[in-house]
Amino acid sequence: MAAWRAFRKQCASATAEDFCIVWLPGRVHVCITNFMSVLTLIAGLACLAEVLGDAFQTIILPRRASNRLRISRVFLAATWRPWRFIASRMKPGQRRESFLSYFGPLTLLLLIVVWAAGLIVGFALIAHAIGSPFADAHPFGLWKTDFYVSATTLFTLGLGDVIPVNESARLLTSLEAGMGLAFVAGVISYLPVLYGGFSRRETSIILLDGRAGSPPAAMELLRRHAGPAGERALETILVEWERWSAELLETHISYPQLCLFRSQHDNQSWLGALVVMLDTTAVLLATVQGEAAHQAQQTFIMARHAIIDLAHVFSLEIAPAPVDRFPAGEVAHACQQLQTSGYCLCDQRGAVERLRELRAMYEPYAFALSKLLMQPLPPFTPRASASSNWNRVAAVSAQGTQSAASPLSTKAGQGLYDPFAGDGHTF
Repeated sequence: MAAWRAFRKQCASATAEDFCIVWLPGRVHVCITNFMSVLTLIAGLACLAEVLGDAFQTIILPRRASNRLRISRVFLAATWRPWRFIASRMKPGQRRESFLSYFGPLTLLLLIVVWAAGLIVGFALIAHAIGSPFADAHPFGLWKTDFYVSATTLFTLGLGDVIPVNESARLLTSLEAGMGLAFVAGVISYLPVLYGGFSRRETSIILLDGRAGSPPAAMELLRRHAGPAGERALETILVEWERWSAELLETHISYPQLCLFRSQHDNQSWLGALVVMLDTTAVLLATVQGEAAHQAQQTFIMARHAIIDLAHVFSLEIAPAPVDRFPAGEVAHACQQLQTSGYCLCDQRGAVERLRELRAMYEPYAFALSKLLMQPLPPFTPRASASSNWNRVAAVSAQGTQSAASPLSTKAGQGLYDPFAGDGHTF
């Protein structure tokens, strides 16, 4: 009780600018008599809590964060809108895709800067609230000194021109120095995980080029895998893409900024690849009989789960599909092509309606993501002018190396034979 009375007496005698820390046996009591100092202290603690909480949820927490007022979420939304507006004023093509491709990596670096600035501001506010207890060899203002000490301590510079003069200042600087080291370690561990997920995602998208064309299309994927051997290969592909969809769901929910990273080629995207798998499995479930139909159901469920959850991450408003990507007339023609290619089709009388119902289960989410990310959805049937990226490289190479002895060559200057083409054309 005597110690408590001494503490009360010391606080009562403090001036309006005082901040006092009284050490009692086994505990510490803090007394702040300036109202503005109290508000400054609360603001500093709130700033630190918001930055540390956002960094924890973004870097460490392996699940989707539900808080909509996180720094990273507000920052990405505030920067993506003007960036997207500028891109929308550009003509579709390589220039616009290049401009959009800068956003993901650039905002990732800027987000780290925002976190560091938040920590500096938070500790500076706390230091000012406790009276700026620092001895400055060249004083130039309390606020400037507080921010200077906070910045040099967070980045562990240790210049020594400003030193703490009491226990509270020493405790604060030690805490900030340790947090600075933890911040650097967290950023170093964060970047490899992020780019590792991006690399695994892009590997399967690039492999889709030779299987479904560029841009990929569901009917082209089915055409290239017709026949008994092709259907077995198609079943293997569906298994791979079921796992790919699950990994996409896990990585892009934990790190939503990965959705803003563009693919290597302008005519490819993670959203386009996911929609192609949904289109392919929907066609198989609605029209085709065989062993691939069972795996198509599993892949469809996983891919649909991924696209719905990713749409919810961005809190998108879901509306019915604005356009019909696969009209009934094209569906009938596609079924004839599948039957000609060797697929065993089921009852065609309800195929159009079954396919429409399956498409309604994912297309609204796909259109919402496409509008937000400015990533066009792929067609069901391949475009007449579309060709695979590896085909283009082969055509350029064939112009310089016209070898009549090569089994892959045709007439001089006509390119290479496409083994996937049904009519045996060259490219």
